[in-house]
Amino acid sequence: MIIRAADSIFESLIDEIMVGRMVPGEPLIEQALAEQFGVSRTPVREALHRLAQAGLAERGARRAYIVRAMAPGDLAELFEATGEVESTLAALAANRMSEIERRQLLAVVDSGDACDDPAAYSEINSRFHEIIKLGARNSTLASTLDELSMRTLAWRAANFREDNRRLASSRTEHREIAEAILGLDADTTRRLMCSHVASSYLVLSDILARHQLR
Repeated sequence: MIIRAADSIFESLIDEIMVGRMVPGEPLIEQALAEQFGVSRTPVREALHRLAQAGLAERGARRAYIVRAMAPGDLAELFEATGEVESTLAALAANRMSEIERRQLLAVVDSGDACDDPAAYSEINSRFHEIIKLGARNSTLASTLDELSMRTLAWRAANFREDNRRLASSRTEHREIAEAILGLDADTTRRLMCSHVASSYLVLSDILARHQLR
């Protein structure tokens, strides 16, 4: 129950930050948030910890959390790093994935084609990237990607909620990456994955720019 509550609070706070209702420097007070969401402070504390891991919150005065100011350049660097690591893993996966894993990847892509719900598609997106990561058979790179993903997954999920066009483009990109992996084409897989992560950043930067103009 605590985990589900923390997930809900986490997603709600992300939405508030994304649309500009919570601004950089705004305090994230545990007790006030607990009262707002009608829960104890435990799931709130978990949600705030996850926000900090995602780079959306930081410790301010007296160690309390505040909304973090994310400079455009910082976000661009974060996605660039993610793209470089994940594209390397994808290239390795093109050569190392088992046939069963390749078919599982294709099944996930097919399920994404049939999904129009942003929240459900976000889960499908996570499974797609997880299968590729595990198929690369490189635990060191996988650990590096896990760390980066903690800071980008919230942003990636947000762009599905904020821009429905991203669902269609993501489906197309997933299909192209899967076909390159099935074709054992490591170079094409690397290029397509790097482009896929860059596309997520470009959609997100456009969303943030629109909110800032409101």
